[in-house]
Amino acid sequence: MSGHLTRRALAGGAALLATPRLARAQAWPSGPIRLVVPFAPGGSTDLTARLVAEGLGQRLGVPIIVENRPGAGATTGTQVVADAAPDGQTLVMSNIASHAISPALYPNLRYDPVTSFTHIAMVITNPSAWVVNKDSGIKNLADLVQAAKARPGGLDMATSGAGSSNHLMVVRFCELAGIEHTHVPFRGAGPAMVAVIAGQVTMMSDSLPSAASHIRAGTVRPIAMSSAERHPGFPDVPTFREQGFDLSSTSWFALSGPAGMAPAVVERLHREVMAVIATPTNQRRFAEMGGTPGDMTPAEFSAFVASEVARWAPVVRASGATVG
Repeated sequence: MSGHLTRRALAGGAALLATPRLARAQAWPSGPIRLVVPFAPGGSTDLTARLVAEGLGQRLGVPIIVENRPGAGATTGTQVVADAAPDGQTLVMSNIASHAISPALYPNLRYDPVTSFTHIAMVITNPSAWVVNKDSGIKNLADLVQAAKARPGGLDMATSGAGSSNHLMVVRFCELAGIEHTHVPFRGAGPAMVAVIAGQVTMMSDSLPSAASHIRAGTVRPIAMSSAERHPGFPDVPTFREQGFDLSSTSWFALSGPAGMAPAVVERLHREVMAVIATPTNQRRFAEMGGTPGDMTPAEFSAFVASEVARWAPVVRASGATVG
């Protein structure tokens, strides 16, 4: 009898210990949710975040407040979320820069891209597009190389910031082409695109979602796409490989939170995000942005982040890219 009572007491104690966490999960969300975007407004990460925030807020019945915290290759805003309470009220638009490339570029980074986060849902993947000022006279990569060789120090080449996949593509391309360049990192794709349109810099390596509307509007000229084959939404833009350069790359944007989030909250968030991106309206928006909707489970997404860290670390070392 005493053993039976002891087992019952232990079981009851365990239930009591589990109750606060269960109660927190059941009470979630307790108010507005902060969605940190580690880039400036106007870029691919920001556009994707606002698309998700709109639908997710409607489904959860609370406002999703997008907070732009750019800086240090997307690590500034990302660190804010790594340090946040794992209550599901603070999330981040994780991406290839913050969780795959920057860990290799910033040796003193305080967060681990895998263990410091709860990875919830892959939202979108997309290639990069290289665009130039429409009055530059550059129509393809051959023209770009010729213009770079004709200018001491090469051309100014803009990206959304040091440590992005677009930055690494610039470094690798210039190595393959045997040209010099000046990397001009901006605090997000939006400001960089404004500079290209104004002619302050000649070209930009950008993620397709933020470049797509400018390409369609004719405010910039596309000269190359990083997809393995021509993108169906932009069939007239040749790939790097078509133009003689063995380069291809795909960016990704996703939803993550601090490590230790309640499984019930993670499951709910994942389910609602998948519902948001599956609507016909958002499927059409993704197509217009040139992106492919994600379909990973949280476990698959976590494994994917780990594989991306392993993939990009040697690329960063081989490229010689720095954060300066």
